[in-house]
Amino acid sequence: MPIKQNVAIDPAEGAGRLARPRPVRVIAVTSGKGGVGKTNVAVNLAMAMAARGKQTMLLDADLALASVDVLLGLTPTYNLAHVVNGECALEDVIVDGANGLKIIPAASGIKRMADLSPVEHGGLISAFGELGRNLDVLIVDTAAGIADSVTSFARACQEVIVVVCDEPASISGAYALIKVLSRDHGQSRVHILANMAQTPNDGRALYGKLARESERSLDVTLDYMGSVPYDEYLRKAVQKQRAVVEAYPNSKSATAFNKLAAVADKWPIAQVAAGHVQFFFERMLQAQDAEVRAWV
Repeated sequence: MPIKQNVAIDPAEGAGRLARPRPVRVIAVTSGKGGVGKTNVAVNLAMAMAARGKQTMLLDADLALASVDVLLGLTPTYNLAHVVNGECALEDVIVDGANGLKIIPAASGIKRMADLSPVEHGGLISAFGELGRNLDVLIVDTAAGIADSVTSFARACQEVIVVVCDEPASISGAYALIKVLSRDHGQSRVHILANMAQTPNDGRALYGKLARESERSLDVTLDYMGSVPYDEYLRKAVQKQRAVVEAYPNSKSATAFNKLAAVADKWPIAQVAAGHVQFFFERMLQAQDAEVRAWV
């Protein structure tokens, strides 16, 4: 893969370059199906974390159907497809957002990005070893569903947030994703975020539906992170291509996202290797270890 980085290196060496003097909180935002507001959650949670003074980066990991740049009205010169094609370095892709948020945009409408081989995934991940940025928080907006690309990113993160709304397809999709993460990948804890909730009680009731089914048949603990209310200001922010926490900071949804950021900020961070950014990429590399070793 013609990535414009020194990727033909030992994976441990590349990951080692990511060592930081402080641990980094790595959070996946995912969902069992599309259309539940997952990317809006990722964008606003990242923006709210940045507003709290955290050095925050948002990675658009929906590699072929990216929408983070669209939601924020960004027109990046480069995205991850250019990195894969060797047209630029990963550092060249990073875009500045409001509140100091750093964004790594992905491509949209490029089928090849959805079909990257494990070798190409490994090369892209190794390219992250060239980044020289101190971070407090890395938020990963995955694609929706249970595809390998989704579960690979999700299981590489310290924390996984599953976004769900109160409709049958969303609930069944969330359960299917939790089942795959738990049974196939050993995920023992998942945070549930109820989106577009009519009331706080509705959000908690939605969590209850998932928790009863999951904890009865799966070896997984579900944690209720909270809810984001249905809010016309969120729709207006989308139309303006801005995060609601920045465009309408006093709105109900912005208030909810700020509370969610405060919740996430209190989650413990491992003070060992697992608490550093390299843990994310090491886990990704391990998931594809055999092919990556053959490639390098």
